[in-house]
Amino acid sequence: MAFEPPQRLVRALGETAPDGDDWLEKLPEAVQRAVALRELTVERVQVPGGRSSLVVLVRYADGTPAVLKLAPPRFRPEAERAALAHWGGLGAVQLLEGPVTEGVLVLERLHPDVSVRSLPEAKALLEAAGTLRRLWVEPPDESGAHSFESVAERTGRQARAMRASADAEVAPLVDAALAAREELLASPPEHRLLHGTFRQSKVLAGERMPWLAVGPDPVVGECAFDLARLVRDRVEDLIASPSGAATTRRRVKRLAESLEVDQERLRGWTLFRAVESGVRARRVGRAGDAELLLEFAGWL
Repeated sequence: MAFEPPQRLVRALGETAPDGDDWLEKLPEAVQRAVALRELTVERVQVPGGRSSLVVLVRYADGTPAVLKLAPPRFRPEAERAALAHWGGLGAVQLLEGPVTEGVLVLERLHPDVSVRSLPEAKALLEAAGTLRRLWVEPPDESGAHSFESVAERTGRQARAMRASADAEVAPLVDAALAAREELLASPPEHRLLHGTFRQSKVLAGERMPWLAVGPDPVVGECAFDLARLVRDRVEDLIASPSGAATTRRRVKRLAESLEVDQERLRGWTLFRAVESGVRARRVGRAGDAELLLEFAGWL
């Protein structure tokens, strides 16, 4: 099978690839091996696809539809596999096979072009929040095959990168975000398995259930950290609205109440995650994204 990786994936991996990384160059061969090993028939590569993995729509020999997903090691595909196995299809896409090839997942086929983002905003937030609630379960025993990164560990790496790349223009926001993190980590209220990168586009229409989450970058910690990313969904619409700041504050309140999360903790993690994403976007040259995210952060 000859194919070109989606340009969205090529651009995103180019922003983060370490020196000497050749995952993209080896990707066609890896896909061929994965398809041949399972005797799959390829339908198409999902376009535009994601920013950290290649998604291929396939069928087994008996006609069962499936998704073949390949991701570089730095995006932790084995952690994704472990989380999906732990959830067992409750609220999330289901694994169709165990670990056969490192970095290769075979998943149930959802409707890849239909996410909750296609719904009106209020309905989309409601459905997304309901899906997220089902994922917040006790993490597996740490003595098992996979130990997940903690919120403290992940945000510690992010905090160091923020400090290293913050200039005078963004320093006040970075300082506020780092202070919020320190305060939040001092007394986490619960310890749950989290999706890690949850947003509306990560919830797809399914057959088993109306909506199922995909693409986790799992982490363990408090639920407010997970919910924080959902707060800024459709950030471009918020920024364009004259009432964007007020809408954002109402959204924090509504989501916190609906999922029984402390409102101030949600606001704090939303601030940290928005500033971290904005500073990272500046660092890799995505000035437009950075501007949106940092303006949004200033409202919190």
